[in-house]
Amino acid sequence: MSLSMEVKLVRTNHRDGRFYVDLDHTLDFGARQDVPTHTYWEAPIIWEGMFDPDLHDQTHFEANSSVALAVFAVGRYLEFYLHNFLTSAEKHFMLGLSVTYYVFTDRPEKVPKMKLGPRRSMKVLQVEKHPRWQDVSMMRMKTLAEFIESDIRHHCNYVFCFDVDQVFTGRFGSEALGDSVALLHAHFYTLPPHRFTYERRPTSQAFLETGDFYYHAALFGGSWETMKNLTEACLAGIMEDKKNNVEAVWHDESHLNKYYWLHKPTRVLSPEYCWDRRLHDISIWVNRLVWVKKHYHQTRV
Repeated sequence: MSLSMEVKLVRTNHRDGRFYVDLDHTLDFGARQDVPTHTYWEAPIIWEGMFDPDLHDQTHFEANSSVALAVFAVGRYLEFYLHNFLTSAEKHFMLGLSVTYYVFTDRPEKVPKMKLGPRRSMKVLQVEKHPRWQDVSMMRMKTLAEFIESDIRHHCNYVFCFDVDQVFTGRFGSEALGDSVALLHAHFYTLPPHRFTYERRPTSQAFLETGDFYYHAALFGGSWETMKNLTEACLAGIMEDKKNNVEAVWHDESHLNKYYWLHKPTRVLSPEYCWDRRLHDISIWVNRLVWVKKHYHQTRV
C-alpha cells in the first residue's frame, strides 16, 4: 500500500484545537514473533520491525505534532551528562517535528550553547538544588506539573521527561508518541512480577502488591493532559509519604509504577528505547537510547 493511501487511514482525536494522531491500526503486531507486541489491555508494545517510520513521521508532520523534551540537570549532573544528552538528541530525537527542550537546572549560565536544527528550540529554567539527589528526582514531578500548566500545554501536544545520564544512539521517533507512554525496564522485562522491585510496604502511597510490568522512570511521556495528571498524581503520593515520614523504595519510579497500575498506559516502549549495554539479549535489534557510565560518587553528593 502506498504512503498516501496509508495516510488516509489515520484516526485523529480533536482536542484543544490540536490533532492527536492514532496509527496503531497500521502496526504489524505479527512482525515480531520473539517478543510480546501488545498488553492484555491491547496497548501496543513498540519494537523495531513493527512500524513504518516514514508513515509515522509524515503523518505527525502533517498533523503538526509538537514535542516538549524535559530534562533535569542539577548539580554535577549538568557537567557530566547534559552536553552529550542534548547533542545526541539533536541527531536522533523526533527529527522533522517541532521540538522544544526544557532544561531544568540550578545553574542556567552553565548550560552549553548549542546550534539547534530547524523547528527546534530550547528553554533553560532555574530550579532549586535539593540537598539529596532523591529529592531532586522526586520533586521533578512538582516542577513538571507546574510548567505543563503554565507553559508547555500552550506550545506542545506531547511531553517526554528523560533522565540526563543517557544518550541517544538511534532513531527515537514519532512511533513513540501516544496519549500515555511507559517504558519497560531493561533489567526486569523478562522477569516474573514477584521479582519486580515495587514498593511493598502498605504504609507508602506507592504500595503495590502486584503489577503488570516494571516501568522505568528514565523516561515517560504522553499528551500534555495525561502528563499533567500523571505528575500531579505522583506528586500527591510523594507528599503524602513525606507527611507520614515514608520514602518509597525507588522514589518517583515507585510512584510512577503505582500510577501505571491504576491508569494503564496506552503505549509501551520496549527496552530498545532505553537499553543497558551491559546486558545481552538477541531480541534487542537496535539501541535507540542507552545508559551511560554512572558517576554516582561524584554526582550524588
